[in-house]
Parts: sequence; C-alpha cells; structure tokens
Amino acid sequence: MAGKFEIYQDKTGEYRFRLKAGNGENILAGEGYKAKASCENGIASVRKNATDEKHFQVKEQSNGKSYFVLKAGNGEVIGKSQAYESEASCKAGIASVMSNAPDATVDDQTD
Repeated sequence: MAGKFEIYQDKTGEYRFRLKAGNGENILAGEGYKAKASCENGIASVRKNATDEKHFQVKEQSNGKSYFVLKAGNGEVIGKSQAYESEASCKAGIASVMSNAPDATVDDQTD
C-alpha cells in the first residue's frame, strides 16, 4: 500500500496535512495554514524536497529523543516528524518520507 497525504482541519479551523506511510503510520506533519490552497502548496513542496536528503535535518528534543524536519529550498520548515527513541529509527523515518512522499495520493478530508 502506497503512502498518502491527508488534508484536514484542526480545532482552530486551520488546514493541515500529514503524510502517512503505506502501513498507516504518520511519518510527517505540516504546519497550520489559513487557506486550503496554501496547505496544498505545502504538500507540493514536500513532494519536491523530500527526494533530496540534504533537505532533512535531524534534531534532538530535551528528553533525548530524535526527530527530523524537512526544509524547503529557502530553508523554511515544511514538515516535522514524530519523536523517535533512537537516531537510527529517525533516519528510517526520513527514508520512509523520501520513498512515500513523491507518489503519495491526497486524501482531502475537508470536503
């Protein structure tokens, strides 16, 4: 099963996207957008930038868990991962985004 982007609205009415792997696990979450078109542009940016490992940055939370961010060409963060127990798991998450994002379908849950 291929990955998919889900577009949804949060409690404040902002549009958000999340990228799910083929197994249904969330692997990347976008920020909140006021307009759905901006959210769709965020998905397009993920598709474009997720194929290049240099756009990913591994970070560490204060509790020692690793996570990653995906940045656009201009350095802007366009997506963030969950927290991982180890840096190796975090890197596996990056690989999952790299393989799932380019061809992921879009499931618009706001209609």
